Amino acid sequence: MSRESYIFTSESVSEGHPDKVCDRISDTVVDMFLGKDAQARVACETLTTTNRIVLAGEVRCNAAIDNAEIEAAVRAAVRDIGYEQEGFHWKNAMLENLLHEQSSDIAMGVDAAGNKDEGAGDQGIMFGYATRETPELMPAPIQYAHSILRDLAVARKADPALGLEPDAKSQVTLAYENGVPVRATSVVVSTQHRKGLSPADVREIVRPYVEAVLPDGWMCDEDSFYVNPTGNFVVGGPDGDCGLTGRKIIVDTYGGAAPHGGGAFSGKDPTKVDRSAAYISRYLAKNVVAADLADRCTIQLSYAIGVAKPLSIYVDTHETGRCDEARLESILGDVVDLSPRGIRERLALNKPIYGRTAAYGHFGRTPDADGGFSWERTDLADELKPLVG
Repeated sequence: MSRESYIFTSESVSEGHPDKVCDRISDTVVDMFLGKDAQARVACETLTTTNRIVLAGEVRCNAAIDNAEIEAAVRAAVRDIGYEQEGFHWKNAMLENLLHEQSSDIAMGVDAAGNKDEGAGDQGIMFGYATRETPELMPAPIQYAHSILRDLAVARKADPALGLEPDAKSQVTLAYENGVPVRATSVVVSTQHRKGLSPADVREIVRPYVEAVLPDGWMCDEDSFYVNPTGNFVVGGPDGDCGLTGRKIIVDTYGGAAPHGGGAFSGKDPTKVDRSAAYISRYLAKNVVAADLADRCTIQLSYAIGVAKPLSIYVDTHETGRCDEARLESILGDVVDLSPRGIRERLALNKPIYGRTAAYGHFGRTPDADGGFSWERTDLADELKPLVG
């Protein structure tokens, strides 16, 4: 039996966090290549530190893209985040581009040829999750943590006089009773700010954004509301800490409320099942819950490099299901083509839609008209209901 009363915490980091800067840059490169060639292959890693950006990885593209185009796109992404600081500036940072051609051995295993369908870009396990805790069918702690930082970023960009800078983190701890979140027991927000603002100043700047995100009556007591608990946070971003692509995988998914297969998303084109199969797993889990077949659902898929079909499909409805889990496992594999090609076609993933995913979570977002966040649709729910009986 699962516990019904407990306290659970999730964290988020802003688009200006050093690792998220790297995720944004890597996904900007993915978008750039997919915008030129929908079948492009990209595996881009980024490192950032004091006034330096380093790109490395493998690419394959049928269109010409020169280094100047890539550099311009990267600098524009950093500028959009808001970095114009002495230690990290979109215009002045040194950029080193070490991207090179994809390995022919990997290409041979992944590409379709003859009677062989396109295979997975790597082996691995991927998880999707959904829960009724929030309207977005996401765990409440991570959804609120994302929303606090996203709202602060909007305010920072709209009003520079506010004095906030891009680097920030949040952490939300909720009390659960009878399996349902009922209040915040603590909230932590650390945000970079301009020199001259006191801790008390920053606390009062942040407070209304936290209170607006949490449901009425959920705000924690004053002693458990921590804003910049170390005191000063003037030096931040890549100038304060080295950033790397793919280091915030729990922030990207479910805040620790559900398993994670271990693979990062950013910097990878959708032939990489680390990304695309995690998206389809979320899509399936969300539609199971949206169809009222369960209040919570975890789905695992597994793949082998070069093999088209998943090796396994696993469904867990956490004792909240209103249908047989084994039947769901069989049905989901029939109604949705879970090969890498089938996933990309179902969710229309071969588009430049990934830069927007790099901060504030890949899940719990609103589907965009151009196909962004297509995995958040619940268009499968009505099809599932009659199939499970």
